Amino acid sequence: MSAFVLNNSRLIYRWKVSTIRRGKNVQVDNVKLLDRFSGRKLVGTLYLTATHLIFVDAQGRRETWILHMHMGQVEKLTMTAEGCPLLIRCKNFLCLTFNVPRERECQDIYLSLLEFSRPAEINKLYAFNYTSNENLEKTYGWDMFDLQSEFMRMGAPNEHWVITNLNAQYELCDTYPSLLYVPATATTPVLVGSSKFRSRGRLPVLSYMHGENHATLTRCSQPLSGFSARCVEDEQMLQAILRANPGSHYMYVVDTRPKINAMVNKAQGKGYENESFYSNMKFQFLGIENIHVMRASLQKLIELSELKKPSMNDFLNRLEGCGWLKHIAAVIDTSAFIARAISEGTSVLVHCSDGWDRTAQTCSLAGIMLDPYYRTMQGFQALIEKEWLAFGHKFTDRCGLLESVEVKETSPVFTQFLECVWQMMQQFPCAFQFNERFLLTIHDHIYSCQFGTFIGNCEKDRLDLRLSERTYSLWGYLSLHSTEYLNPLYKKTYEIKQPVIIPNPSPQSIRYWRGMYNRFESGIHPREAVFDIISAAKDHSVSLEDHVLLLEKRVTQICKLLGKSEEAIQRKLQGHVSMDSIEGYLSGHIGDSPSAGPNAATTIYTNHKTGPFDKTPEPVEMVPLTSKGSFDSEAQLDCAKGASISGSLNHIKSDSESGFDEASSQLSRSGGVDELTGGGGMVRSPSSDTLTVEQLLAELKTVAIGWKSFRNVFSCSCASPFDHYVKKFHCWKCGQVFCVRCIARSIPLPGHYHRRPVPVCKPCYREVRRSPSTEFPLS
Repeated sequence: MSAFVLNNSRLIYRWKVSTIRRGKNVQVDNVKLLDRFSGRKLVGTLYLTATHLIFVDAQGRRETWILHMHMGQVEKLTMTAEGCPLLIRCKNFLCLTFNVPRERECQDIYLSLLEFSRPAEINKLYAFNYTSNENLEKTYGWDMFDLQSEFMRMGAPNEHWVITNLNAQYELCDTYPSLLYVPATATTPVLVGSSKFRSRGRLPVLSYMHGENHATLTRCSQPLSGFSARCVEDEQMLQAILRANPGSHYMYVVDTRPKINAMVNKAQGKGYENESFYSNMKFQFLGIENIHVMRASLQKLIELSELKKPSMNDFLNRLEGCGWLKHIAAVIDTSAFIARAISEGTSVLVHCSDGWDRTAQTCSLAGIMLDPYYRTMQGFQALIEKEWLAFGHKFTDRCGLLESVEVKETSPVFTQFLECVWQMMQQFPCAFQFNERFLLTIHDHIYSCQFGTFIGNCEKDRLDLRLSERTYSLWGYLSLHSTEYLNPLYKKTYEIKQPVIIPNPSPQSIRYWRGMYNRFESGIHPREAVFDIISAAKDHSVSLEDHVLLLEKRVTQICKLLGKSEEAIQRKLQGHVSMDSIEGYLSGHIGDSPSAGPNAATTIYTNHKTGPFDKTPEPVEMVPLTSKGSFDSEAQLDCAKGASISGSLNHIKSDSESGFDEASSQLSRSGGVDELTGGGGMVRSPSSDTLTVEQLLAELKTVAIGWKSFRNVFSCSCASPFDHYVKKFHCWKCGQVFCVRCIARSIPLPGHYHRRPVPVCKPCYREVRRSPSTEFPLS
């Protein structure tokens, strides 16, 4: 009987999986989502799709989406009175428990998630089926990085370093890029011989060159030395690297492993260099543990982060016991040693076992410490492309993306790298262009497989899979959302004042990264992220400054047309006349008074006298002005043009005399003022040269003076909840707070002088599009 029930369950499971693959979702009602910290239980519906597990509460106010590829561990727990618990631990450190009413439904979901979270074939990964809904081209982002361009930026090739095509077909080393930079004095036999003597054929090649002292960072794998093996070509290769830096008479060879580990490898026919065979070399063992130790350490850290209400003593003891921060400090310390040596003019060769884990960590971190370019968003992406993707970090294996990957091959190597960067950002908050959210987004999408950037174990794998043709690039997505990842404290002057940053690896300086490991836990984060508040304040300030700049120009233009003196203009610009009075004044003087009919004439005054002290305005021929500001004849148009040109001359003069020196502004230096005014004092439109009341009122009303505070805003108008890790956005027109889905449009606002596209909510976007002021572009 039990065998029949089991077979029947498998039949139902296969039917449901095939149903999902045909595009039909499976749903289970009356499922409870347990909040581990508050103890609350949300009742709702669980939907299983081909890509996500979705929970929607009964009121439809909260949606929880879990990507199948993010699931790292799925457990079906023992049946209880409330149902069958299903525990899901994700690779982005989200942990959820669902209570499914019926055991059979829980079993079906459990088996489905096991299959969907670890596909059997690489072509079934999410990236090959994902379609962007942001009008993002598949090709966008794939050509943002070029290995040759990056080395040209560093000054290679040159007289000491050249490109070799020996690996053009990946015959020399199939996990290296096709183009390798090697010493100019290294001959082909030396390169081939060194490759054969190094594990996996990963010979020493150039990774980074210092721009001033020309010291180099090279990388490779461990030698196949055993207890007595020797390779003359490999010895010559290291001497060629040393000679490529004329400023130093010795070179460091950094083995990132503990020496005891290297000695164990020596017994297996691998090991480390024999010092007696390599002259003018200084050997250093710097003690970063292997991938197995790191995997176990992270598992203990996850258990720590899932504690409900730990005591201070318990938390600190467990944090010490997991050893995670000790490992982070070791990676930073090793990288700092490398960076310090290169900054002092000494070349460094780095390797671990196979040269694709600890070597990638330390080489990339040393590059960040040495080169300010790698601390920008574009440079950080180039660094990852060079040190991790091109030089063959095994992302598919280390992230456990496929069912065939053994657990012993998985390890949080790249997660450690990102945390080391975050630790540096805490010590040098003004040195990095990107923020914490940038690191978290990259981390999430390494495991999500939504983009093809990190699929595969090496460059050759990615070319064979034709990822640039079949999938989207993560760099394209990040470029499209770059404003979300800007650090408001970033100072470009760091490039000059402190080009080299060496972090402190002491225990007092290394922190627990709550934003990564407790990101989804409510109640332990500040109500608002400090950096988001600073960023919003900067955006608000930019908006108001742009609005004030436009208002100053409008006040000057209007006063000139009304024949006002320079003194009166200055009083208005300095705030002696309120905006309400100006608006009323405009209504009474520019064709919008109640007594003015559709063809009523308006007298435009302009001062033709010799100076600003002549108070008598000279009337210009009365010009009929309609409600839309159009002219009835070409003669009237010419007359108005004359008045506008005259007003422009006076405007230029008054700005100079009153201290509004346009030549000193950033906009004027770029030629923006002339473009905006068309060479005259008035803004031009396709149909007229006049400024209408409708346009002026629209300019006053399309910029939010006050922005709503993030405080106590817990959800968007679309009911999407605002958790700590979800960025909130302000609409620059109405000042309200929205989620990314509700503020997905940008448009120039009439009330801004520079008319740059700015983010607005969907209702405001439609309103601005219908506004008559859009007929009067400033550029």
